[in-house]
Amino acid sequence: MSSDDRGSNQPPRRTAGLLQIASAVFWAFFGVRKQQKLRQDAATIKPVHIVIAGVVGAVLFVLILLVVVRLIVSSATQ
Repeated sequence: MSSDDRGSNQPPRRTAGLLQIASAVFWAFFGVRKQQKLRQDAATIKPVHIVIAGVVGAVLFVLILLVVVRLIVSSATQ
């Protein structure tokens, strides 16, 4: 049995798109994920993509919080 014959019964591994990565990170922030989607994400998303998307998501979250706080503070001082 050669190394080419071992994985021949499995479909080729496809890569995840940006929307799938963003969705996985979004639901990870809330700590909920369906088991089927988790398996699909684990098979298609590379760990480096999760790390990058997580950092970008965290930065966006902090920026949104800052904007909301500034809006509240500026309306309270008027």
